[in-house]
Amino acid sequence: QVQLVESGGGSVQAGGSLRLSCAASGYTYCMGWFRQAPGSEGVASICNDGTTNYADSVKGRFTISQVNANNTLYLQMTSLKPEDTAMYYCVATYRRRPSLRRADFGFWGQGTHVTVSS
Repeated sequence: QVQLVESGGGSVQAGGSLRLSCAASGYTYCMGWFRQAPGSEGVASICNDGTTNYADSVKGRFTISQVNANNTLYLQMTSLKPEDTAMYYCVATYRRRPSLRRADFGFWGQGTHVTVSS
């Protein structure tokens, strides 16, 4: 079984930054970050071939990266906005086609909450 454990959430003011971390065990091909908020949004994904995908709402502000030696996934968030407030989930999939669709990611962590105030 794939296990994902997020950390790094917190409360920041608009314009601030946070880095979320996801400690992963078990092999998957693509990983990503989703958030649960009014509506639902796939934030970013990264696959083993190096391809990345970002939601339009976070392009230029968020960066997804992976350190395989530590089995760790990161989401560096900058220029945070109040609308970024959400529970953020680390996700993973055996699928090899990158996407930001919730249905494509079968493994989810427990989430870490981000609050952006203004």
